[in-house]
Order: sequence, then structure tokens, then C-alpha cells
Amino acid sequence: MIEIMEQSINEIIESDLKRYGSKTSILKVLFSPSFHYTGFKFLYFWRKASARNSHFLKQMFYKAMVRRLSYKYGFQIPVNTKIGKGFYIGHFGAIVINKNATIGTYCNITHGVTIGRTNRGKLKGCPHLGHHVRRGAGTVIVGKLKIGNNVLIAPNAFVNQDVPDNSLVLGNLSKIIARENPTQGYINNIS
Repeated sequence: MIEIMEQSINEIIESDLKRYGSKTSILKVLFSPSFHYTGFKFLYFWRKASARNSHFLKQMFYKAMVRRLSYKYGFQIPVNTKIGKGFYIGHFGAIVINKNATIGTYCNITHGVTIGRTNRGKLKGCPHLGHHVRRGAGTVIVGKLKIGNNVLIAPNAFVNQDVPDNSLVLGNLSKIIARENPTQGYINNIS
């Protein structure tokens, strides 16, 4: 199982913001009239709603904001999903992640991605994604799978098998190619 939340929620939010290349404070980014980071805006409220250690009224506000932004941007990510720090949402629109999925640190996701559950067969369950995983547009990852660390999943790939560390995944039949550093140039602004 992937260890995820060992830091405070504010440290995790700051690592999310750094992934967008921002060097300003969280409040300046959130309330700027020229706010461009729709993924970070959603993540800020999502992280606060998932923390579950604040006052009841604050929790209700954060959950209401998550619901509002989910409809606005097309993100379906339940607040009890386990996602590591440095998560980066590249584009808004049609992102679906099952509540039982686990995503490691410093991962990228783009539009049209589904990380879902299989309800029967030998793959019954949800995926566990490692650290430094980039999922391209339109990828589908379903079933009780283990996606290793430093993995690049190409656009429109369908993944229904385990993927080892340091791999590139291509196509609808999940062709896996070993690469030394497949996510180089894709997973940026980490510290």
C-alpha cells in the first residue's frame, strides 16, 4: 500500500501549488481575478474537505465548494480518495476517480481520464498508482492493479494489468515498454 498523507494539509496544498509553477501565496492565487489554475482551485477545496479535522461549518463550506467545482469543471473525485502531495490536474473536464483508488505523490492527470473499479473477475477492485505517474488524455485504468513508480501512460491507453516501475504504457492492449525515465519533462516543479 502506498503511504500518502504524512504532512499537514497546508504543506500538501503548497506542494500542489508548486506543481503549477506558482511562486505566490495560496490566498493570492485563489482570489486573483486572473486565476488560471482551475485544477489547483479544485484541489485546494478538495484537500480542505478531505482533511476532516476542521470545524463542522468549515467542512460543510469546503464540501459545498467541491460539489460546485466538480460540476463546473467536470471532476468526479470523492473527498475520501487517497491522493498524495503534488497532484497536478492539467485540464478541466471529464476526470473520474473511484473513491477506493490510491494515487501516489507528484502525479499528473489530464482530461478524459477514468480510474475506476471492476466489480467482478480476477481484477475485482480499484487501482493503486505509484509515485511520479503521468496519465495522458483519455486513459482508462480499471481493476485491482498496481501501477509502479515513474510510469508514463500514453493518451487513450486502456490499462487492465499491473505495470512495473519505469515503464511506458501504450495503446488499447496496454503494451508496456521499459524506459529509464519515461516521465522526464512531464512531472515538473517538484521539490
